[in-house]
Amino acid sequence: MRLYAAELVALAPDVIVATGSPPVVALRQASRIVSIVFVLVADPVGAGLVESRARPGGNATGFTPFEYTIGAKWLEVLREVARRVRRVAVLREATNPGGIGQFVAIQSAAATHGMEVRPIDGGSDAGAISRARFQPTASTILRTSWTSVSSSVSACSASSLLT
Repeated sequence: MRLYAAELVALAPDVIVATGSPPVVALRQASRIVSIVFVLVADPVGAGLVESRARPGGNATGFTPFEYTIGAKWLEVLREVARRVRRVAVLREATNPGGIGQFVAIQSAAATHGMEVRPIDGGSDAGAISRARFQPTASTILRTSWTSVSSSVSACSASSLLT
């Protein structure tokens, strides 16, 4: 990837458009001068690609497909539909920057809603949901948007916990 990034930068374009974190990281390493516009970067601030979302600074700017604070809203909605829920297991991919950022937002909002959250690192492992269901510390399960486990499996597991 670095070789391709260096080749692109050597062409001296006015701007390079890149998709995803790995190419953007390689481009930023190859140049701090050529403008880079990115799409589909999960956490541009956390990856060090921009200083902040409001003021990116440097030579990179772009779009992220997700707003992590939606995780806090999930807890709020869960609180409204299942008032007795106090413990929540959050299924996530521990190595995915998007899943990490979203879990931080969920964890930050938990105390406000009188809930305790804990991560279940499973990602694409559908068995992680089943294992989480039988953990004595969880009364329901949320899943970050960045996990590859199917939504219907997650919803089914979570609904069986609420009944």
